[in-house]
Amino acid sequence: MKLNVSQSSLLKALSIVSKGAGLSSTIPVLNSVKITAQGADLEFQTTDLNVAIKHVVPANIEEEGSVLVSLKTLQAIAKTLPDASVTLETNENGVILACAQSVFSLLTLNVDEFPAFPEYEIENSVSLSADLLNKMVERTYKITSKDVARPILNGILFTVDNNTVRLVAVDSHRLAVCDTNVETSSLTQEFSLVVPGQAFHDVLSIAQTTDNVTLGATDSQIVFSFANTVFISRKIEGNFPNYKQLLPQTSKTSLDFPLEEFSEALRRVSSIVSQNPSVRFEVNTEGNLVTLSTADKEAGKATEKISINISGDSVTIALNNHYVTDGIAPLLSEKEEKITLELQDSTQPAIFKSFGKINYLYLLMPIRI
Repeated sequence: MKLNVSQSSLLKALSIVSKGAGLSSTIPVLNSVKITAQGADLEFQTTDLNVAIKHVVPANIEEEGSVLVSLKTLQAIAKTLPDASVTLETNENGVILACAQSVFSLLTLNVDEFPAFPEYEIENSVSLSADLLNKMVERTYKITSKDVARPILNGILFTVDNNTVRLVAVDSHRLAVCDTNVETSSLTQEFSLVVPGQAFHDVLSIAQTTDNVTLGATDSQIVFSFANTVFISRKIEGNFPNYKQLLPQTSKTSLDFPLEEFSEALRRVSSIVSQNPSVRFEVNTEGNLVTLSTADKEAGKATEKISINISGDSVTIALNNHYVTDGIAPLLSEKEEKITLELQDSTQPAIFKSFGKINYLYLLMPIRI
């Protein structure tokens, strides 16, 4: 194998496929990247046996072939190289990498030991805006559980139904639902599947400069295709919790917060607490006033009042300030102006809502007062 490729293309390709490598694995081939030169294309592949990624870049191929090298080593080298042409050439001892005045002689592994890229046949698929999908994933990804004993909660429920795309994530304390209406002309048929939260997040982190992402489903796999990249992940099997039964049909109290003002007030009153994550929301409908308060045995107390429009009954509820922050952070980054809080009483879930191109619902279980 002998070829020339730009340093920027090499570095970008390695960054993309690094999401699929088992860098903490004790199996050397799973820590490696397979590079294949064929025709005018240079193909990079990685896998950790749960995820497989393939990315293609153009290159000047003088001699075709494949090689398997340490991803970590090659990526570390590529980051230090100048923006110039990089030559890769195999010999009997490994592969020679040269760029400008730098030359590296790298050891290789047996390329035949690298797992074959998964074969797949798409049953259902839909093409969506990468930017829109990324915003929806950001609103749900943090809610996915990290408990490996309940793998279904590690995933995000993805559904397409009558031109409505919906993402849902849930753990034992909170629930996030977001949906949007899109023209899904590429849809084979209505479908739903549970996508590993980490895989969904990784896909969108490397597809940010792409216009569209096509999400396809097979009987056991999820296939993301965009630009010159194919990202394959295993489905999460099992029955996703019936989240709809958690949603109250009505609310007794409704508050419309200016989002930035609410976020800053929450940040200030939470600044003194280290061990106790509880923030009290005392809602006074007569005065159209909400008092946020926290207390810490070592630091003291903090309160802040917000004057807003309130409808319904006065109520007091305590919520985890970290969870509230997780829920509103994506809205702040997207410059949303307001958020609605719906309450029943001190023992029932609090529900934050926002409406727009993406409709968002974030449910939180209260902390006992």
